[in-house]
Amino acid sequence: MTEILRTSPLDAVHRSLGARLAEFGGWEMPIQYSGVIEEHRACRESAVVFDVSHLGSVRVSGPGAFAALQWAFTNDLNRIEPGRAQYTHLLDERDAHVVDDIIVWWLEKEAFTVMPNASNTEPLVAAIKAAVTTVAAGEAEVLDVTDSRVVLAVQGPEARARLSTFWPEAASVGHFHVVPVTWLGESGWASGTGYTGEDGVEIEVPASVANELWDAIVAAGVTPAGLGARDTLRLEAGLPLHGHELGEGITSLQAGLAWVVRFDKPGGFRGAGALRVEQEQGPSRVLRGISVEGRQPPRGGNTVFFGGDDVGEVTSGNFSPILGHSIALAFLKPSVELGAEVTIEVRGRELRGTVVRPPFVRRP
Repeated sequence: MTEILRTSPLDAVHRSLGARLAEFGGWEMPIQYSGVIEEHRACRESAVVFDVSHLGSVRVSGPGAFAALQWAFTNDLNRIEPGRAQYTHLLDERDAHVVDDIIVWWLEKEAFTVMPNASNTEPLVAAIKAAVTTVAAGEAEVLDVTDSRVVLAVQGPEARARLSTFWPEAASVGHFHVVPVTWLGESGWASGTGYTGEDGVEIEVPASVANELWDAIVAAGVTPAGLGARDTLRLEAGLPLHGHELGEGITSLQAGLAWVVRFDKPGGFRGAGALRVEQEQGPSRVLRGISVEGRQPPRGGNTVFFGGDDVGEVTSGNFSPILGHSIALAFLKPSVELGAEVTIEVRGRELRGTVVRPPFVRRP
C-alpha cells in the first residue's frame, strides 16, 4: 500500500513557489526552491526561512509535568527555568541507544512543549506517558498538537534584523530562551533555537495564521530554504541527524554528546543503568569529523581506513559550500586520534581525509 504522507499547513505555498518536495519522516516537505547551494549560502550570509512543521509538538502540562520529563530525558531541567529551552535525549531502557534527540521548551511552571523528530512523535508520546506512570506524576496531560500549528525557523546572521522590521517581540528572544508571542491576534511561541550553526529564531503559531506569517517573513527579505540546505548546514556545524549519528545502536556517549547526560540528577532517568555501564567501560567507537580532499562526497555507510585497517564508518557526508571541499561525520575507533590521515572507500575509489573535531564551520 502507498503511504499517505502528511503535509505542512504551508503545502500550497511551497508548491506555488515551485519547491521540489520529497518524503521526509512520513511528511512531504520542500527539499529546495532555487537550489541547495544557493539556499545554504543565503543562510550563512543573510537569512533564510525553513518550514519545519514536520517536527513534532507535544504539550506536557499539569501537576507532575516537570517530574515526568525529568525521568524521561537525560538532561536536567533543574539547570534551566521557565522561559528557557534545553536539548536532551530520550534513551531506550534496555541498551540506552538514543531513541530521539529533542528540544524542550519550558513555557510556564508546569507547561512544556517537547519537540521530537518527525518520525518519533508517537514513540515520544508513549515514553512520556510511561514516565507519568513511573514517577506517579499526578495528572500530567500529554497532548500531540502537531497538526494544529506551523513551525518556522528563521536562520542566519541577519535573521533577527529582518524579523525585527515587522515583529520585534519575536526577534528579541534570547539564545535558548522561549517567549510568548502574538501574531494576528493568535497566541504562539518564539525560541532562540535552530539547527544550522547560525543565530536565529524558531516560531510556532496556529496553522490558521501560517500563510500570513510566511508572507511577512519573505517580504522582509528572508529567502525560502528547503530541508536539503538544512542538512548541509547542520553537517558543516557538526550537528547530529537522527537516523545517521543518533538512533538504533548509538548512545549519547558514542555520539560525543555526554554533556546532555546528567547521571547525578535526582531520581535518575530512563536508560541510565545501561548507559552507566558504557561510561565505565568506555565507548567502543566515537563520532569524529573528517575533512575530505576534493569535491566528491563520501556517503553514509562508506568504510574508513587508517593504516590499511578498517577503523569505522561514515554516517553523513556532503560537499561543503563554504569550505569548497567535502566533509563527513563518522564513527571511528577511539584509538584513531585527531589529525590522523585516513582514507574513505567510495565506489572503488579512495578519498583522502584528515580526522578533525567538528564543527567544520564556526559562526564568526
